[in-house]
Amino acid sequence: MDCTHGVFARHLFEESQPRISEARTHGYMGNSELEKAMKEFTQRCANISRIYSIGKSVKGIPMWVLEISDKPGQEEGEPAFKFIGNVHGDEPVGRELLIFLANWLCDNYGKDPLATLIVNNVHLHVLPTMNPDGFALRRRGNANNVDLNRDFPDQFYPMNDIVSLRQPETKAIMNWIKEQHFTASASLHGGALVANYPWDGSQDTRKQYAACPDDKAFRHMASLYSRSHYNMSLSKEFEGGITNGAFWYPVYGGMQDWNYIHGGCFELTLEISDDKWPKANELPVIWEYNRMSMLNLVANLVKTGVHGKIFSSDKGRPLPASVMIKGIDYRVNASRTYGDYHRMLAPGESYEVAASMPGFQSKSTHILLEDEAMNLDFILSPEEGSSKHEEVRKECECTGDGRDRVEVVEFLRGINLGIYLLLSAIFLLLCCLLRRKTMFKSLNHRNGHKRPIVVQGFDGNA
Repeated sequence: MDCTHGVFARHLFEESQPRISEARTHGYMGNSELEKAMKEFTQRCANISRIYSIGKSVKGIPMWVLEISDKPGQEEGEPAFKFIGNVHGDEPVGRELLIFLANWLCDNYGKDPLATLIVNNVHLHVLPTMNPDGFALRRRGNANNVDLNRDFPDQFYPMNDIVSLRQPETKAIMNWIKEQHFTASASLHGGALVANYPWDGSQDTRKQYAACPDDKAFRHMASLYSRSHYNMSLSKEFEGGITNGAFWYPVYGGMQDWNYIHGGCFELTLEISDDKWPKANELPVIWEYNRMSMLNLVANLVKTGVHGKIFSSDKGRPLPASVMIKGIDYRVNASRTYGDYHRMLAPGESYEVAASMPGFQSKSTHILLEDEAMNLDFILSPEEGSSKHEEVRKECECTGDGRDRVEVVEFLRGINLGIYLLLSAIFLLLCCLLRRKTMFKSLNHRNGHKRPIVVQGFDGNA
């Protein structure tokens, strides 16, 4: 371990590493070739993809993202996952593997159950390169020689709090995370073989295990990746092929912790190749070693955890309420459009799940989360004498552009009609009219899911 400016750094990440030779870059896509490959992909796989940019690098290179879904560009009541590659310019394996991943999903959609599950039930966003300038320069930092994985605001130290001093690539990622409702994500790195999870730093900068509130869930996600990998779990350096970030080496200003704290997003940092810049002819093998890990990590969003929708008992409107787990100091917010939430949890545990929102009575219930995902919907009743729920109603009407009634109808399709016997006749009529129509595709109709548990808007806990 070395200590530079009070922050620990591991020797394999230092700028003193030998410069990458021109010969070593042969076989890797340059930035223009990568852009061309992404655009060609969206033409070949137009039915399940789109391309968009989240910003530009210091040198003005667009940061292109592929979205892969059966309804790309449309908002749905589904979880979203993002992969980010090439955070460090001299770690290019991720950018190549993400193109392999996209093409595999396209080629196998409708044929392979896992590919079909992912495309139909997840909005997957793929950013092959966060640092195109660093890649072109064949160095770790960006064009300003800044390590982008030290450029995010940090919980332990007042780092990077001046917005004007952040790098454009960092700003683009932060804005992207705030705009999208990501459930989980992973960034791909090189130089080791291990799945890293929060916290990345500790209060006193010492190398020590620093557990975040969702330590069990993160350990489950990291272990899932490691066990699915060809040989990551066999590591002699890291037990089970996983590590807590601060226990390995503390990082401050990292993207992983910022995602979890400010984005409501469970992010892993994946070291996928011992060699930072292996020869290009080794890439297909590295892809095969990581393929099932990458696929299983995305599919984990719908195969495990607790998922559901939250809405108001008086008008049936979706509510952007918060979901809390007793004993875990962390909240996940439901979406404003559909009221859907997606909460990563370690299986094999009992949990008390609560939904709350100002102006409404909080509701909670106990669940036993086994190996499969659980669907848990909440119906919240307005508090008597509170004007908060009326403010929510008006806000929904103002932001819905006239779509709120349609969204409510779509939302109601996936819910057991029996629970609405207590609601008004208008909703009974709407449900009857829609009985013969195609059911709204939601979490409680996904492969392997059980019928949803509904916590209704009565006083007391279910």
